[in-house]
Amino acid sequence: MSTKRPHGSIRRSQVLTTYGPGSMVDLPTRSVIIGGLECWSEGGREPVFEDRLVRRLQRELGVPGLRLFTPPGDTGDPAQPYTGITGWIFPDWFVGPYVEPDDPDDRPRDGRRSRPLVHREKLVDGKYQVQVDGKTRKLDVVPIRFVQACANGHIDDIDWYGFVHDHGDTCRRQLWVDERGTTGDLANVTIRCECGRARSMATAEFRRSKDDETPTQGKGTAPLGYCRGRRPWLGPRSSERCVNDKGESEINRLLVRSASNAWFSETVSVISIPDIDAELGTALETVWGLVTGCSTPEEYKTVKNLVPPVKAALGRWSDERVWEAVLRKRAPGEAPEKGFKRAELEMLLESKDELGTDVPDGDFYARRLPLSPDFPFAEQVDRVVLVHRLREVMALIGFTRFESPVPDEDGELGLGVRRAAIARELTWVPAVENRGEGIFIGFKEAAIHTWARRADARWQQLRAGQNRWKKRHPRFRGELPGLPYLFLHSLSHLLITSVALDCGYASTSIRERIYAIPGLGYGILLYTGTTDAEGTLGGLVQVGRSIERHLLMALERGRLCSHDPICAHHQPDNPHEERYLHGAACHGCLLISETSCEQRNELLDRALVVPTVDDAGAAFFEIR
Repeated sequence: MSTKRPHGSIRRSQVLTTYGPGSMVDLPTRSVIIGGLECWSEGGREPVFEDRLVRRLQRELGVPGLRLFTPPGDTGDPAQPYTGITGWIFPDWFVGPYVEPDDPDDRPRDGRRSRPLVHREKLVDGKYQVQVDGKTRKLDVVPIRFVQACANGHIDDIDWYGFVHDHGDTCRRQLWVDERGTTGDLANVTIRCECGRARSMATAEFRRSKDDETPTQGKGTAPLGYCRGRRPWLGPRSSERCVNDKGESEINRLLVRSASNAWFSETVSVISIPDIDAELGTALETVWGLVTGCSTPEEYKTVKNLVPPVKAALGRWSDERVWEAVLRKRAPGEAPEKGFKRAELEMLLESKDELGTDVPDGDFYARRLPLSPDFPFAEQVDRVVLVHRLREVMALIGFTRFESPVPDEDGELGLGVRRAAIARELTWVPAVENRGEGIFIGFKEAAIHTWARRADARWQQLRAGQNRWKKRHPRFRGELPGLPYLFLHSLSHLLITSVALDCGYASTSIRERIYAIPGLGYGILLYTGTTDAEGTLGGLVQVGRSIERHLLMALERGRLCSHDPICAHHQPDNPHEERYLHGAACHGCLLISETSCEQRNELLDRALVVPTVDDAGAAFFEIR
């Protein structure tokens, strides 16, 4: 165990969302890439228990003995060795300072500022050594902001000599970074060699085919060459073969270290809930001898209708749910497990007034809020549930670059992405547990279906944008969420902004969970979740007691955007804006903190919620 003091500290939850393996962090004099799980100290780690999540990850990741642990934390004991996470220096190329010549005649006439580009091996004591007026000076350097990466998550230093010259050229004279202006635009940055060769960074940008739909791999379209599969976060020499879906070498793309698309975490979260099928299992046990011979759902329905004891014991549950319980009891290891959101929604839709157990250290406790006779949304809203206590467990399983993973409606693993590994050999994954409170709003299924038929024309416009997005993402093989999900997601964002004004939490502290499962139900869960007690102060539950007022505020807020009519007139399939997963949505109305949104601010359209200035007749709430 190391006794060297760490360079800094971050919260455990940030390791999962912002600074996980493969991400880059700027230190005072260097940039580092966070190491894989083998580089994390064992001290300070604590086990996290959540059976549903563990079973799902073991099956999906193919690791039977997979376990969950928190990232290593500070023990707080100065006598103990320091714990932490190793970061490898990356990139290896640095830029020296600009030194303006004393003689005005030696200064560039075009306003150019030239700074030396040097490799780490040529630094002396971490500084750039240069001779000035016969004296040796050591100058501070900073990591260059440009690296190269590929869609598979690999990352590497740019071959700067190969970029300036032809690949294979043997020239190794001093390289310079020439900059003009103050914007840092790629067109104003040139890499120059003392041999006279130079190349603009604007030529390093990733290019697409003429139809602007699919990446190309033809001549001149790979200015940074092809990926070598480097994985420096797993060790300086770690690499693997890198190909695309067609078996061709993957193209390197220019990546700015501090850009928002440099690292996207792929996390899976689950709400800890009681075993909702425990009571069903007990009832099934009493009539098991009568239903054990059923081989199909139809046979079970026949037995239930003809045998009174079976109907008396199991009649309160749906036939589909009972049949799933039969399959699980008959073959516990082979029956399909419920999706995370399906199990949570079944609990939230229970007919009981109280759900879970009201104990101080409990994981889940909720109470159904009686709706007043004059509730203004009685035709649309089925129930409001105040969740006094909940526990969320979130685990990091991988990451992507350039494109964020898109989870499906059931909150499962990302669709159509090839996640990069967070360990050479996966035996455990980092996880954190968050405790908080929340509000659940359930909507009537009949109202959703009636509205969806009326909004079909708007849905076709949104589908056109989704289809164009799929063409731009050929790896995507799944189906994007449907119309009810987009409506609930858009309303959720309006509600988050509204309740944040009264509940005592910032909007960045409120998260969402969207439930759109045909045949089961539709709803929105807004909840807080932190690793300490901050998320359990009761403010969100108190706001839920006057949810009708906040619904009205949210709908009024959504009718008009400060960017209207431009926002309302946006067409999802417009190739010039490239906002294919947005309808009427922008920073003035629907976009919120990405840490609060389960879809990273995609799949939004307020025209599905309320009428806008470009009224498409697709609003769920017909207010005037």
